[in-house]
Amino acid sequence: MDSNPQSCENPEIKSTEEQTQNQYQVSQSPFATASLSLSSLPPTLPTQFFIQPKILSLFSAQSPSKVKVPTQASSLSHLSLSSTSPSPSPSKLSFKSTFANNPLQSPLSLGPRRPLDPSNGAAIRRASIVWFRNDLRVHDNECLNTANNESMSVLPVYCFDPRDYGKSSSGFDKTGPYRATFLIESVSDLRKNLQARGSDLVVRIGKPECVLVELAKAIGADAVYAHREVSHDEVKAEEKIESAMKEEGVEVKYFWGSTLFHVDDLPFKLEDMPSNYGGFRDKVNGLEIRKTIESLDQMKGMPSRGDVETGDIPSLTDLGLNTAATMAQV
Repeated sequence: MDSNPQSCENPEIKSTEEQTQNQYQVSQSPFATASLSLSSLPPTLPTQFFIQPKILSLFSAQSPSKVKVPTQASSLSHLSLSSTSPSPSPSKLSFKSTFANNPLQSPLSLGPRRPLDPSNGAAIRRASIVWFRNDLRVHDNECLNTANNESMSVLPVYCFDPRDYGKSSSGFDKTGPYRATFLIESVSDLRKNLQARGSDLVVRIGKPECVLVELAKAIGADAVYAHREVSHDEVKAEEKIESAMKEEGVEVKYFWGSTLFHVDDLPFKLEDMPSNYGGFRDKVNGLEIRKTIESLDQMKGMPSRGDVETGDIPSLTDLGLNTAATMAQV
């Protein structure tokens, strides 16, 4: 009996191994050639065919060794509204006024402007509000003049803030009857002067941060113009107005007009202000005082949108002041 091991070989297995060897040689060709040869593969292939390293590479997608795919969270973590310049800057936009720490600074614009009228070549605002505070005059009023020059229509407003007419912590009136009477007369005179120039004065009893927002919505105001103040309560009111107007997309522009020498003209920084008048006088000696601003002969009309009523000027009783009792205490 012939013990030749070759006689035990299965011809079908040998044929399959030859096909596998031939296909292995084909896989050494370029990828395009190998892809064409795959179409001619028999429907059934042995397992050894797929475990060949080069054959296996045909069925696995080649990818970079290091792939870093940013997720949505990682992308947002790098989002910043600050400038891309190397110098350090805040990472988010802030509308908080720097006047809260130092009220004596140059005029400041707060909040984004709404799109201006495209038909107006001078980029004049459609409607603006002038918020009168302690500047109850039409002459030498930079706030009023600037608003009139930059706007197609102007809405002058004065608010009798109820918080100014309540009781202090010691039980006294924050605003006495004599001062309240003077304010009422001043507001009445301001209204007459505005009416003589083709405008009028809207008078309200209420918190400015509420009244001004309602009026801004009614007329579609682009900006609010006002003078800065320095007392604690007035600065707090400014902060509330800035916050409310920011939500409405209305710009707030502040001006300075409470001192003989304008803060922008001082020959020193405010933090270097002399501690006594003698030192201050020496530093401002020879400093020119700004000329007064002439009053307007004619003002822009009030906004037609919103149909805003001017309102009545209140009496002492309307402000919560008992005239007879209060006068007797003075």
